[in-house]
Amino acid sequence: MARSRTPKFDASEVITNEIIRIIERGVLPWRKPWTAGGSSRPLRHNGEAYQGVNNFLLTMRTVMAGHNSPFWMTIPQANALGAKIRKGEKSSVVVYYGQSRKQDEASGDADEADGDETRIFRFQKSYRVFNACQIEGLPDSFFPDPEPVPEHPPSEPIPHMQAFFDAIDITTVFTGTEAYYLPPVDKVFMPSISRFENPRNFYGVWAHELAHATKARHRLNRDYGLSRFGNTAYAREEIVAELTSVFVGQTLGFTAHTIEMNAAYLYNWLRVLRSDKNAIFKHAADAQRACDYLIARSEAGSAGEGAQAA
Repeated sequence: MARSRTPKFDASEVITNEIIRIIERGVLPWRKPWTAGGSSRPLRHNGEAYQGVNNFLLTMRTVMAGHNSPFWMTIPQANALGAKIRKGEKSSVVVYYGQSRKQDEASGDADEADGDETRIFRFQKSYRVFNACQIEGLPDSFFPDPEPVPEHPPSEPIPHMQAFFDAIDITTVFTGTEAYYLPPVDKVFMPSISRFENPRNFYGVWAHELAHATKARHRLNRDYGLSRFGNTAYAREEIVAELTSVFVGQTLGFTAHTIEMNAAYLYNWLRVLRSDKNAIFKHAADAQRACDYLIARSEAGSAGEGAQAA
């Protein structure tokens, strides 16, 4: 009698379904202002910040669970610190990307040195982690005191955030009441900061629109196909811009925020995730690239201004 096989664990499907269930409630938890123990990014047990999709996933889970520590670790890592997972705690799935090389023998003379080809195989593995708040016996250093978020007058620029965006060499025009990137002229159009009750929302929207500008051919050349309002290519690009704003905001201290979040916006997310279980991984990677690009351009612009001042 043949034994029934246990279905292979599919991390992409499990993670995508988790996000779908949350969005179906009408919630985008990564938009909430948050810090855990003074950090706006989830951290590995050694203090290294998570990147890309793992950053996004653990940010979402931190907000949903209300954890007050930014640290995450595996069971062996916790055990090595003399700690143990509390009974009944649920793990969070994260992913690891790697590559391996395999030597292939090409057709032809096997004695020739050129007869061997090296192929690179990329793979995805998943593993499970727990937040420090789910673990007992950890040193106090895994529970740093939260840093208070400084208050700021409405409608006034926040100096370090304003300096970051001003240094990016993508033209922004402040006019009107709508925020958008216009590819034919390669410019971002933004309402003035005075139209926002919270200046951090202003920077969140600005980051979102600059993220769209990074898709240009002379920048990151990101192409999901012909984008028209409401189609799949448009929806995919919107997800990238949203996640880029999350990642840039973690660096500067604002929350991802677009001018409106309605049923159509949520539907865009759901349509893409339901149709492609790998979408969130690809779009989070593209968002990380866009975030890194904007940070690099800002640093280059700041360095240039410093050199001129000298």
